[in-house]
Amino acid sequence: MTLPQQVKIVEVGPRDGLQNETAVPVEAKIALVNALAKAGLTYIETGAFVSPKWVPQMADSAEVFAGIDRQAGITYAALTPNLKGFEAAVQAQANEVAIFGAASEAFSQKNINCSIAESLERFAPVIAAAKAQNIKVRGYVSCVLGCPYQGEVSLSDVAYVAETLWNMGCYEVSLGDTIGVGTPLHAQRMLSTVAERVPMQNLALHFHNTYGQALANIASCLPMGVATIDSAVAGLGGCPYAKGASGNVATEDVVYMLHGMGIETGIDLNNLVQAGADICRHLAHGPRSNVAHAMLAQ
Repeated sequence: MTLPQQVKIVEVGPRDGLQNETAVPVEAKIALVNALAKAGLTYIETGAFVSPKWVPQMADSAEVFAGIDRQAGITYAALTPNLKGFEAAVQAQANEVAIFGAASEAFSQKNINCSIAESLERFAPVIAAAKAQNIKVRGYVSCVLGCPYQGEVSLSDVAYVAETLWNMGCYEVSLGDTIGVGTPLHAQRMLSTVAERVPMQNLALHFHNTYGQALANIASCLPMGVATIDSAVAGLGGCPYAKGASGNVATEDVVYMLHGMGIETGIDLNNLVQAGADICRHLAHGPRSNVAHAMLAQ
């Protein structure tokens, strides 16, 4: 097993990160997306077209898309749980959209009031509409290493949801440890089970850092051939199921680790740290990144 020479970072801070923080001004969101592009991120999840009643922090996503300084070669993506959201994303000129299913039946019922099978059926019209307009769709699977309601999640359930999304037409499936409970061997077992059903080059890791395990989990999976990692600048996004816990693994920490392993990312770490520090001025906390703390203290 050899390490990948290059890893694609999917930056989820402006969406997955900020949707779990206190609301920030639209200008700050636009500045964040532009700063991330300047730092060399080529895939930025820029917003979400979801019900403002459920996710008020994303209510201004159309304004963010309208205000950013778009760069060639960068994917500005949006989360779209349904056809209405997809249509809004198209209007905002999102380059790509994402949908999300859960590997845990209990999580699916609590979160979106339907079974896993029903939730996947709801995405069929979104995928069909995207295909008709030549827009790529990325799929997320949440709770791949544990669930806040049912505890353990069977790996065959994770593989089933991932394979279903892949077969429905998602070009990439991101495996999410939503509550950050996974540890390295568990992460490896999960990835190898899913990779029997979905090609490794079409899988991504989306590990949260609630228990401080995200970097270890990522490092343990890299030799298996996975080469796409989701992360959020400054570790944005608390975990709603663990009070005071960090959510997403910090992009700064992932990039520092990858560069130290001789893996290319195309990202300028200094610019990245600055982008994280700038957005945190609008939040009640500083960056949740050890690398950012060390570099900003120099």
